Amino acid sequence: MKVLVIGGGAREHALCRSLSQDPAVSELHCAPGNAGIGQLATVHPVDQLDGAAVAALARELAADLVVVGPEAPLVAGVADAVREAGIPVFGPSGAAAQLEGSKAFAKEVMAGAGVPTARSYVCTTPEEAAEALDAFGAPYVVKDDGLAAGKGVVVTADRTAALAHAAGCMEAPPAGGGGRVVIEEYLDGPEVSLFAITDGTTVLPLQPAQDFKRALDGDAGPNTGGMGAYSPLPWAPEGLVAEVLETVLQPTVDELRRRGTPFSGLLYAGLALTSRGTRVIEFNARFGDPETQVVLARLRTPLAGVLLASATGTLADLEPLRWDEGAAVTVVVAAEGYPAAPRSGDPIEGLAAAESADGTVYVLHAGTRLDGEGRVLSAGGRVLSVTATGGSLAEARERAYAGVAEIKLDGSQHRTDIALKAAQ
Repeated sequence: MKVLVIGGGAREHALCRSLSQDPAVSELHCAPGNAGIGQLATVHPVDQLDGAAVAALARELAADLVVVGPEAPLVAGVADAVREAGIPVFGPSGAAAQLEGSKAFAKEVMAGAGVPTARSYVCTTPEEAAEALDAFGAPYVVKDDGLAAGKGVVVTADRTAALAHAAGCMEAPPAGGGGRVVIEEYLDGPEVSLFAITDGTTVLPLQPAQDFKRALDGDAGPNTGGMGAYSPLPWAPEGLVAEVLETVLQPTVDELRRRGTPFSGLLYAGLALTSRGTRVIEFNARFGDPETQVVLARLRTPLAGVLLASATGTLADLEPLRWDEGAAVTVVVAAEGYPAAPRSGDPIEGLAAAESADGTVYVLHAGTRLDGEGRVLSAGGRVLSVTATGGSLAEARERAYAGVAEIKLDGSQHRTDIALKAAQ
């Protein structure tokens, strides 16, 4: 099988790593890729947002499967262009990807499907936003309606800051936002990320994970795209996956199909386990980053066949997924200044030293590039994801941080408390 992965972050590196270990994959390609992905796959300098260019590359390579990683190409309709070329693609259509591209649309779908979620208002003026903030009270939750690379949510007790964020979104809306914001009631309780692969009818849940959105230890600092993750969740209620499949995932897929916008690909439910029960915080239309790094680290079923079954509507024919009984932890090494103003262009050393010979510790590249001399340089806010597996969370965590200690990147930052409470 010839597989083309679209994207160039740590999520795509994790996907490429899993696909490279699948005996069914004879050729692996990635566009545009990064310095780490280039060690596993042939990389191509194609604009990931250009559906026509991606489809042309897939035809040129005679790809049997295209896997679209990031949200922006999905919302831009890249998967549609590949499908129109007659090539199986893992990832929803542009219309179905609005489940992530517009939080207002996601709320409409959840209402139609009867999915439990936070009460909310969609606001288009500062006056409406002020009324919504006062209706719910602090802590205030304000979300960009459109894509914001995981950093469009403000949760604060400061009403002035909440109103300023809402006004800023309305003045300069993100992709697809249309100048709207969604203001929600605050959901208490721990958060869980649960992925599910679907072909538009059958829904196959994966193993849950937890990520760490805040930049600093103790969940302090600004929101980021994610500073680390771990799986499994020893504290999660028994039967959580079955409950979410029944009350969230399957109803959402059924509702989208009923609306004429069937969703195939990866449906990501961000959940809050509140005092009033499980509630959906948000949906994403693709594998999450950094949770993908730990979920795929534990998956033992070869990945390519699962993704192809989603793309071809044959998920119901698959055997149950097999999982490693151990644990996985990933720690993000970010550039100086991330998330506000990350520095780039700095050399990275210690990559080989960070990895273990037995494969229990490995480095996934997020924002990297090669210079003219073949050196690996930083090229983004989140630079690396150091991922480790072990028989327990404590062992995986110890190995991951031992790997982080070997990385040399001037000014870099990372959290020191990823999976700390769960491993105790």
